[in-house]
Amino acid sequence: MAGGAADRVINQVLTEMDGMSSKKNVFIIGATNRPDIIDPAILRPGRLDQLIYIPLPDEPSRISILKATTRKSPLSEDVDLMYIAKVTKGFSGADLTEICQRACKLAIRESIEADIRRERELRDNPDQEIDMEEDQVPEIRKEHFEEAMRFARRSVTDSDIRKYEMFAQKLQTARGFGQSFRFPQSQGAQGSSQGGGAGGGASNPPGLEDKQDDLYS
Repeated sequence: MAGGAADRVINQVLTEMDGMSSKKNVFIIGATNRPDIIDPAILRPGRLDQLIYIPLPDEPSRISILKATTRKSPLSEDVDLMYIAKVTKGFSGADLTEICQRACKLAIRESIEADIRRERELRDNPDQEIDMEEDQVPEIRKEHFEEAMRFARRSVTDSDIRKYEMFAQKLQTARGFGQSFRFPQSQGAQGSSQGGGAGGGASNPPGLEDKQDDLYS
């Protein structure tokens, strides 16, 4: 039953992709972490025929991910995102996002616990003067990131990386048939002399180009 349902989904996807061939400026983009089980029918020319291997982020990319993830969060000045990016080699974007989110939750939890503690002290000692000024937005300090890093983990193992690289190399080899294709030199010279020696050869009648089928229409 599961296999039949999957086949119907694939057939519907292929039908939708083929039906958009007459529309311009429509791009279909897909992503997967299991390229080894992709249906070959999806990868045929005219469908998802341009495959791009996106490796794990390097250090500059990790810095950009960390900055983008924490751009709306109040970071303390002692938080060094560049150092975090340096020690997280092999981490994916989702792994880095999890670290930032956990550090943010730790800061919020700390702020809530401080509020509860002040309210308890005020209830137990009503005559005691307690600073009840409005709390500022809690900052995410390096202690929060240090605690978050204790739970950090890589979701992509070294064996997974090797598997992806081998698949990318296999695909490149399979599609490298025409890398050494060249027209014969004699044929090219003869064709150019025939076409341009007598004033450019036969030309199409005016307006014929407009009537010809547009390959990308």
